[in-house]
Amino acid sequence: MTPVGSGRVWARHRVARLAIFAALGVFTALGQAPIDAWPLAWIGWAVALGLLASAPGMAALATGTLVFGLGYFGFTLRWLVEPFLVDAATWGWAAPFGVSLMALRETLFWVAGVLVARVLAPGRLSGLVLALTLAEALRGYLFTGFPWGLIGHALIPSQLLHLAAFGGPHLLTLVLLTCAAGAVLLARRRWIGALPILAAGVAMPLLNQGTAPAPDPDAPVIRIVQPNAPQDEKWDPAQNAMFFWRMVEFTQAEPRADLVVWPETAIPVRLDYAQPELDIVADAAGGTPVVTGINRAVEGEYFNSLIVLGRGGAVRDVYDKAHLVPFGEYVPFGDLLKSMGVRGLAPSDGGGFAKGAPGRGLVDLPGVGLARALICYEGIFAEEITLPGPRPRLLLMITNDAWFGKAAGPQQHLAQARLRAVEQGLPMVRSANTGISAMIDGRGRVIQSIPLGQAGARDVALPQALPPTLYTKAGDWPVLILVVAGLAGLGALRWRAGALRLDRPGATP
Repeated sequence: MTPVGSGRVWARHRVARLAIFAALGVFTALGQAPIDAWPLAWIGWAVALGLLASAPGMAALATGTLVFGLGYFGFTLRWLVEPFLVDAATWGWAAPFGVSLMALRETLFWVAGVLVARVLAPGRLSGLVLALTLAEALRGYLFTGFPWGLIGHALIPSQLLHLAAFGGPHLLTLVLLTCAAGAVLLARRRWIGALPILAAGVAMPLLNQGTAPAPDPDAPVIRIVQPNAPQDEKWDPAQNAMFFWRMVEFTQAEPRADLVVWPETAIPVRLDYAQPELDIVADAAGGTPVVTGINRAVEGEYFNSLIVLGRGGAVRDVYDKAHLVPFGEYVPFGDLLKSMGVRGLAPSDGGGFAKGAPGRGLVDLPGVGLARALICYEGIFAEEITLPGPRPRLLLMITNDAWFGKAAGPQQHLAQARLRAVEQGLPMVRSANTGISAMIDGRGRVIQSIPLGQAGARDVALPQALPPTLYTKAGDWPVLILVVAGLAGLGALRWRAGALRLDRPGATP
């Protein structure tokens, strides 16, 4: 049995059908930040699942998914044009290709997923839900990963966000797609489809975290600094001194905080030569530890680093960014491609920055405790946050969201920061060169923030850490095992029904 009206859609002229899928992809992407219309994402996925389940063949299924995905990712990742426009004379021509190729890359995971679903469980909504959830997980793991604009991210503005403490981002994806499939079943007058929707409706008020509690008077006070440094001015010698002294002024303001946090690459001099600047910062802090981003070199390798600065300009701790941005901070086969005139967007040569040692992300903050250090891009990888050893007191992110422009990119990055805080049950201190700097508590609530395009500093009491979540203990494994086992079960049912046939539309879900 096919969804109401879907047969007519597939029978229409091919161009009109593809236009419907493209528009549906953009409509579904309205669930992502900054629009945050998560009910529209649910509706969009319900329509998409119904249409894809009724696709008359493998080619139609793949084409429909491809166009739907290009619409979805093209709109969600529209901010990707911004890095190319920082140096428009050099890179502007590549902006549309960069967005298009990245949208295609992400969409191909979905195409592979729906084709697997058609093989294992043709026409079954459950197969599409499980296969798309698995495809989303693989988007974050394979080819260095890029888990941006995940299906489940649409639930971040809803109370269902707090399910991430149990199963991370992929549980959110599974829940949203299951509710969307339930809507399709209801449209087919299959009343069992009401169960996931009712369950989600009951869960939302139960998961309501309310307003943030009053700050603990004994909690350390963190000063978050944002210089408002646009990317095209950040490395300009005529401008970077202004941004540096602006942060110095914020740092020395009274009353003193217990920790001052500057953003990524806030100090415009390599650590090897930065002692005069470090002395100035330490003197302005008056004994308060300062966290800041800076580049450094070790034995001919260059690192994007975070340092903890103590009295007298002494470096107390260092963290080197371990998960780098491909073609941004490093270029695969960099020396070869450099000889061909291809280089990364970040200001580095050859292969770009070197990767920091994996598994080393804890830094000691005097008077505060251990922090899980994250530099910009690293904050989008949920599975990489938890490290062996003692549990940190907080998540500490320094970032340069100026690369992302002024619209969707910074908002989506902040939304993922909220998700990381919920998954770990830990507060996050987030300092950006320009928006959006924030203090986020372990429930994902933004306690205070500095808006995009504004310079400033905020003194905020550090919220309490919550007990370790299930996700911190088990990671993605429970959801992945459930999804793989479900697909294997559907495949076994299909096998028992007869030899696998690759293309049988219209099966009962």
